[in-house]
Amino acid sequence: MAGRIDGDTYRVTASEQTDFATNGYVHLPGLLTSEEVDAVEVVYDQFLRREIDVPGKDYCDMAGDYGRAPEDFSIINVMLPRRYYPAWVGNVFERRAASVAQQLCGDDMSIDYDQLLAKQPYKDDAVFAWHQDMAYWPETPDTRTATLWLAIDDSTVENGCMRFVPDTINEESLRPHDPQFGDRGDSHALGTTLLESDQPVSVPIARGDVTVHNERVMHGSGGNSTSGFRRAYILAFRSAPTIAIERTLGFTHSHNDDQTVLDEVGVEGESRTQR
Repeated sequence: MAGRIDGDTYRVTASEQTDFATNGYVHLPGLLTSEEVDAVEVVYDQFLRREIDVPGKDYCDMAGDYGRAPEDFSIINVMLPRRYYPAWVGNVFERRAASVAQQLCGDDMSIDYDQLLAKQPYKDDAVFAWHQDMAYWPETPDTRTATLWLAIDDSTVENGCMRFVPDTINEESLRPHDPQFGDRGDSHALGTTLLESDQPVSVPIARGDVTVHNERVMHGSGGNSTSGFRRAYILAFRSAPTIAIERTLGFTHSHNDDQTVLDEVGVEGESRTQR
């Protein structure tokens, strides 16, 4: 977007910084140009076609259990694509996203993990349950997070755009979260309950735009009732010391992490709230 992009820097306005701090999320238009998204899309679709090998549970369905066959996936989830395709490390999205994370959260922000989420066409069950990201992660002294969600396709209400509940960032504790499909050994997805008092906000965005959200805001997305994919590319930034603590605990955000680590960090047969 003219005037916002200067090489690897994307200029976040003061009002956008306020929106992020106040609501737990912000919509930033035109982080990548159409041509830059085109280049990302080539590799993205190689992942979807399984031309790039992703072992174990890091290629899975976030709308079902690990036992689903790939042809039945509703939300194709690829964890840590930069691990499995090292040529992507340092790509234009990573570089420009880093400038955004630093403006919103501070100079010490680094990539914690990356992820691809693709809702297949005509999949009404491609629903991402309401959740707060901190429910998935170890507790750390510094929780600052900037998670950038890049739209590879126009993201609409009809194909399952992001939805947020801004007031949840002001609650003293996390909502209780439970596994959505069996337990954490059967599926990675956690979810919580939308209350009658909650006021969700749908945030449709255009191809090349991003939403950025923090670790506490409750969010989710609906199914895809359209004939096209809804593809998203996610980068989550946290402080370097926080990432170091996670790795020391053996937590890498891979679904192939040791199950005992996931049990300690997430949920195993009972709800988790922030302690």
